[in-house]
Amino acid sequence: MFSETTANITVTVRPLFVPEQSKPAEDKYVWAYKVRIENRGSETVQLRNRHWKITDARGKLEEVKGPGVVGEQPVLRPGESYEYTSGCPLRTPSGFMVGTYEMERADGTRFDVRIPMFSLDSPHAAQRIH
Repeated sequence: MFSETTANITVTVRPLFVPEQSKPAEDKYVWAYKVRIENRGSETVQLRNRHWKITDARGKLEEVKGPGVVGEQPVLRPGESYEYTSGCPLRTPSGFMVGTYEMERADGTRFDVRIPMFSLDSPHAAQRIH
């Protein structure tokens, strides 16, 4: 499990290799990752955008940007949390992900919340990253 807090917003990520969707003989490796976003502050915030940087074991970087997560832009009141599950395919047996969520306060100001870097390790990797 990987966790980081920015401006009273805690993001925790738990990656999991998905062998039933992976095909190592075809260089296809798939992970699911569960994310929990907790508002530990005193202001209501809304997740507006995401920005992921995904790097495979060869160093190839892919960036993914867009509105919300899994089709939603959740509102988190103080003390509330939001969880979702998504996935990531790679052409290598390991890699890592890191990113940010752009959040918006009730007064319209926006700020970035760091998503902790986490490793994508499979049993097919010669050496695990983490």
